[in-house]
Amino acid sequence: MLELSLDAWRGSFHLQVECELASPWTVIFGPSGAGKTTLLRLLAGLDRARHDEALRVTFGERALTETARNLWLKPGQRSIGLVAQQPALFPHLSVAENVAYGLRGLQRGRRAARVEEMLALVGATDIMGRGAQHLSGGQAQRVALARALAPGPRLLLLDEPFSALDGAASDALLDRLQHWLRENQVQAVIATHDVADALAIGAEVVFLSEGRQTALGPAAQVLAAERERLTQRLQIQ
Repeated sequence: MLELSLDAWRGSFHLQVECELASPWTVIFGPSGAGKTTLLRLLAGLDRARHDEALRVTFGERALTETARNLWLKPGQRSIGLVAQQPALFPHLSVAENVAYGLRGLQRGRRAARVEEMLALVGATDIMGRGAQHLSGGQAQRVALARALAPGPRLLLLDEPFSALDGAASDALLDRLQHWLRENQVQAVIATHDVADALAIGAEVVFLSEGRQTALGPAAQVLAAERERLTQRLQIQ
């Protein structure tokens, strides 16, 4: 279970979220500017709370933050994987080398097997020898996902991870990813403004609006109005 209690300012933007997330899949849903990326950055430890802010994140009964001293546990201790909107691959490394980057503790043979396994999961084994600078946007997103999964995180954070993939490719990858995460008991939190993604996953949804948590519950319930709006738009077209 992931427990959040956040009250933070970023400039004039105020983020307030307090909830317990027990579902294997949680969707952080909201329009652009709602605070989705800010929330994920705080969860990942890329952004820290100031001394005057209230920030507490607990995962599996283990505190990831100590707000009083503004400390984060080291990345290896947190066991969190993050796939950001921009893949941020190492351009001087190949696809396989990017995925292997966080596997330095494994023997060479096991590391190579793990890299191939992760690239197979995301459908990218055919480009494993290609330089990262020669990838399309969709290919880079697949590789970034494989890199985040390779070390075996217990919590996976995804920020609009399939935006560069077309609908069919996104659906297929999402289906394989859901099965893999379920089998490996990894909890996932995905930020998106795409109602179709949220409904397809059948997840618990945290609805954000201007930094405020306005709803929490099953996707079919929380996003009923958004689904109706999408249906009407498709009928008009």
